Amino acid sequence: MTQKLDTLQAALQSVLGDAIHKFARERGEISITVKAADYTQVATSLRDHPQLKFEQLVDLCGMDFSDYKNEAWDGRRFCVVSHLLSISHNWRVRLKVFAPDDDMPSVASVTPVWASANWFEREAFDLYGVIFEGHIDLRRILTDYGFIGHPMRKDFPTTGNVEMRYDAEKKRVIYQPVSIEPREVVPRVVREDNYGGLH
Repeated sequence: MTQKLDTLQAALQSVLGDAIHKFARERGEISITVKAADYTQVATSLRDHPQLKFEQLVDLCGMDFSDYKNEAWDGRRFCVVSHLLSISHNWRVRLKVFAPDDDMPSVASVTPVWASANWFEREAFDLYGVIFEGHIDLRRILTDYGFIGHPMRKDFPTTGNVEMRYDAEKKRVIYQPVSIEPREVVPRVVREDNYGGLH
C-alpha cells in the first residue's frame, strides 16, 4: 500500500505541480486541495492524464467548515469534496476546492468532466447553497421547490423555518411558521447508592 501511495503521490505532484494548493497523506489516503480558479483544469487533468486516469467520480459533497471541530475556523467556509477512482491504476484520491466567497459560494461544475457529478452537485446546492457554474440543471433535489434556506448549513435552525400541513378547509398543503417551542433538554442522571444491586 505504501509503494502504491508513493507512486500516486509522485504522479499527482508531477502532473499537477503548483496547481496543488495543499497536499495531505493521512490514514492511507491522499487528499489534494486546489484553488477554485484551477478546479476545472485539475479535474480534467485527473481524468485524462495517462499517469492518473481517474475515470470515475464516486462521490461529491458539500461541507460547511464554520465552527469546524467546535473551534473557530480560519479560512473559507464552504468546500466541495470529490472522491475519485482510477479503475486503470486501482487507486483513489480526494479532491477538495473551497468556494472563494462565503456569502455566495460558487465553484465550477465538473459535470462536463464526470457526468456522474450532476445529481451530487444538485444535492450540494440544495443542502449547502453552493452554486455550480455551468451546471445544466441546477435545482433542488431533496427539499421541495418552495423550501427556504439550505438545511445542512451549520447556522440553519434544527427546527427549520416553516412547517407544512394539509389544510382541510383549503384542501391543499399550506406552509406556516414553526409551532415547535425551542427547549433545552437535560438528561436525567440516576445516582442511587445501591443502583443495580451493588453494595
